[in-house]
Amino acid sequence: MIGATPLRPVGPSERTQRAVFKAASVLLRSKGGAATFTMERVASRAKIAKTTLYRWWPTKIALLMEVFEQAATKRLLGMQLYGSVDADLRHLLRGLLRLLRSTSAGAAVIGMIIEAQLNPKLAPIFREEFVVRGRVLTRRALLQALRKGDLPSGTNIDLAIDILSGAIWYRLLLANAPLDNAYADGIVDVLLYGIRKEGAALSAKVGDADSSK
Repeated sequence: MIGATPLRPVGPSERTQRAVFKAASVLLRSKGGAATFTMERVASRAKIAKTTLYRWWPTKIALLMEVFEQAATKRLLGMQLYGSVDADLRHLLRGLLRLLRSTSAGAAVIGMIIEAQLNPKLAPIFREEFVVRGRVLTRRALLQALRKGDLPSGTNIDLAIDILSGAIWYRLLLANAPLDNAYADGIVDVLLYGIRKEGAALSAKVGDADSSK
């Protein structure tokens, strides 16, 4: 409408976002990490009112999720697949573990896991907003391998992703356990060995059944 006052953009100002993300990242990487991370400490360090922080990030999980995405989204979504399920999964997991150990993303994930356990009302948000989105890249790699015949036709994709995610989260919660390339490769080796061995066993059973007819 001509002459109308332009609507203000929805969301915090860039200055507020930078201050909040910087404060949150510093606190997550400081001594105590996710265990001592609070909205009050973020607001204090960012030099903004708590009401302002809660206005744009109403829960701790909402803030931690955005901190993770700020650190992870560009790096992970920009990863290219090579076309080999072995190489693709190693590449994705190595990149994810490098991100978790070298940025505030790892502590943000720990904080979300803790918060989801302490506050059942927030658990669905963590599951639906973070967990589901976090499975996109591995799902893409596994489905591509399934279509190409690199994995058995009956492969349970969701179970495979659960195994990958569970191994990462378990190691992430162990403070002194390494999140290195060797661990990433080991997860992939065990997963693919199990999938292929199960597929071979099922094929053998089908072959035996057919030959007995």
